[in-house]
Amino acid sequence: MYLPFAQMPEYSRVWVYQADQKLSETDEKIVQERMKAFCEGWNTHGNLMPTSFEIVESQILILAVDESNLGASGCSIDSSVRTLRELEKALNINFTDQGKISLKKSSGEMKVIPALGVKSRVSSGEIDLHTEVINPSIRIKADLQNLWQPVRNSWLNKYFPN
Repeated sequence: MYLPFAQMPEYSRVWVYQADQKLSETDEKIVQERMKAFCEGWNTHGNLMPTSFEIVESQILILAVDESNLGASGCSIDSSVRTLRELEKALNINFTDQGKISLKKSSGEMKVIPALGVKSRVSSGEIDLHTEVINPSIRIKADLQNLWQPVRNSWLNKYFPN
């Protein structure tokens, strides 16, 4: 059962998906329609779960589920990924590939890059200690207040001389 994202409890489990490119206004509407329809019917073992989603900066999709009464089963999680893959194919966008990193410069510009080659991007100055990166440890809605973290506080810090 779909709920507006703001109504989801802070303990709701979340998954953060990063599109490899900004969604156009049209594509964003398609994603919203498809994800709302998905959330309306998302269930585990035939029981509807309170679910929602949010699109951040036209590039990050956050899926949330309140598991307090029923945990999301492997099959229900698979169905969410299947829905995302259908969107990927329809819109020629990549949400599910884990081999990418979302970065945000102090100017607010967001960029998604392949994880491969990060060291050379640090060496060239493209990524610096003031750049922010999506925090991969986000697991519940309350954690979203720390969605972005400075590179110096992230796993990318290992690429900088101390």
